[in-house]
Amino acid sequence: MGDVVGHGIQASATMGRLRTAVRTLADVDLPPDELLTHLDDLVIHLAAETGAEESTGDVGATCLYAVYDPVSHRCSLAAAGHPPPALARPDGTVEFLPVPAGPPLGVGGLPFESMETELPENAVLALYTNGLMAVWNREIDESRLLLTNALAHPGGSLDGTCDAVLRTLLPDGGALDDVALLLARTRSLDAAHVATWDVPADPAWVARSRRDVTERLTEWGLDEAVFTTELVVSELVTNAIRHAVPPIRLRLIHDHSLICEVTDSSSTAPHMRRARTFDEGGRGLLLVARLSQRWGSRQTTEGKTIWSEQTLPVGLPTGLPGLD
Repeated sequence: MGDVVGHGIQASATMGRLRTAVRTLADVDLPPDELLTHLDDLVIHLAAETGAEESTGDVGATCLYAVYDPVSHRCSLAAAGHPPPALARPDGTVEFLPVPAGPPLGVGGLPFESMETELPENAVLALYTNGLMAVWNREIDESRLLLTNALAHPGGSLDGTCDAVLRTLLPDGGALDDVALLLARTRSLDAAHVATWDVPADPAWVARSRRDVTERLTEWGLDEAVFTTELVVSELVTNAIRHAVPPIRLRLIHDHSLICEVTDSSSTAPHMRRARTFDEGGRGLLLVARLSQRWGSRQTTEGKTIWSEQTLPVGLPTGLPGLD
């Protein structure tokens, strides 16, 4: 969720460029605080292009970025001068998550900080811009109370809840500023849609990993995905055994797509290069990239995870989505 300072064509153009940048950086799977750091640099460059000699936050934007894992139920968030999100739990209690505010985008030189929290299944996370809360004759605490009351019944449809929030908070004469509201309901993937194996640092276990994956895909009714997934698993597990540090873990996630992850204890990121004709190796990640809809690497507290996502062929069963 983001909000650009100002109005008109220039603000719209800036928002478009920032939206494109967020989508690109999200594909790289950066942590929220690191993603905001890159956005901050971009806003500074955009300000320089428009002729601003120094960015003080008057020219810039705010942003709240969140990543939710439906397997662990963990959500990582970071903010750049943006209002904190509200979390409506299934029992009707509502709280504002204590996300470190951080500086607005475009200030430069100041750090951003992430927080991580667990979100229960069927909770509703509300992200919004400041225009929803800022009303000239109403204190911010009163706006927060109104939002809390409007979100206190999270079991209804998200569209209906959005309408209720807007009716409750927006004044009769309309908002004084641009208003954006995004509601997301958390879902979870149960153990039946996730498979995890510990892989010893022994090349002989590559074949064992392929067999384990084949058996699990057959159980899931994904026989058509077996051949491609075997190749991906073979390359990722082989690379981890050869170049990484144990322990090594292989995980399959059966969601709306099929995700394969290999986690190890090395923080060294993989490098994809085009192998020369006479090279004996160096083609593994290129093969993974060709076979996957998306792939990437993300840093973890204990090392890194390399992942590959495949689109399931039409007609194959899918799991539950992580968010509504």
